[in-house]
Amino acid sequence: MPAKKKKSKPLDEKEKLKLEIARELGILEQVENEGWGSLNNAMCGKVGGLMSKRLRSGTGKA
Repeated sequence: MPAKKKKSKPLDEKEKLKLEIARELGILEQVENEGWGSLNNAMCGKVGGLMSKRLRSGTGKA
């Protein structure tokens, strides 16, 4: 079931990083169409792990 479209609000830096990682992993289309809840636990962990790694290393912008 597709995720409900919400009113767009400006994305903060962490959200931008999360979407960038989703694009790199090839899951951005799924997230856009079905929402973050459609991902399995392993993929959510992968996104979160990559975000943490980038934020610690300073390559993330948030």
